[in-house]
Amino acid sequence: MRIAIIGAGNMGGAIACGLAQSHLTETREIIVANPHNEKLRKLQARFPDIRVTNDNKEAVRGADIVIVAVKPWKVKEVLNPIHPQRPQILVSLAAGITMEQLAQYVDPEMPIFRIVPNTAIDVRASMTLICGRNASEEQTQMLLNLFNEMGLAMMVKEEQIEAATALSSCGIAYVLKYVQAAMQAGIEMGLSPANSMRMTAQTLHGAADLLLANNTHPALEIEKVTTPGGITIKGLNELEHAGFTSAVIRALKASR
Repeated sequence: MRIAIIGAGNMGGAIACGLAQSHLTETREIIVANPHNEKLRKLQARFPDIRVTNDNKEAVRGADIVIVAVKPWKVKEVLNPIHPQRPQILVSLAAGITMEQLAQYVDPEMPIFRIVPNTAIDVRASMTLICGRNASEEQTQMLLNLFNEMGLAMMVKEEQIEAATALSSCGIAYVLKYVQAAMQAGIEMGLSPANSMRMTAQTLHGAADLLLANNTHPALEIEKVTTPGGITIKGLNELEHAGFTSAVIRALKASR
């Protein structure tokens, strides 16, 4: 499986690195195109077998999957000259560019996917959203398998992309904002910034693992640590008095 990635920015570079560590493709079968060499050199410094080029047409020649990791306003400029077509699979990271719009720049009958990873893809822990059209079950499963190697991938309908992006892509910033706030509380209570960060981050890691491993509802896990008259329920009530739940809901809805 040969994979071409157009764009070596934060997301394109992170996907290249994730694929290079995947069990589903050989590193030498990955080629990354970018107009500037600095980012390409950084990629090859980490994974010397990744092939690089400044020529998009060279990158997509013979590729099974073409991943377009450029800014939305560059999509037309990038796709028109290379014009991917069947049996290739097009994968776009361009936010806000619909599959119907993408079909205008490529073979309209080819399999097209939109994906929305988050920045944790850099450490292979992304929540990646995927929607597709003209794709077989086998092609869809292949995309899921690829991006499950870099975290957790989930199929969604295209009309759900905005809401799902708020939760998973914008949402990572809101989770980090909680970490920052908890760190400030820890420092005020006498802990070092470094220890406050590690304690909070590991606590979040554990909470996420509980939910994902047990497929449980957060309310059930909260009940396990809220003893009557205990310190946890007092803190939770303070969060509610301050409008915590409402603030989270409003932030996510504002991100659509």
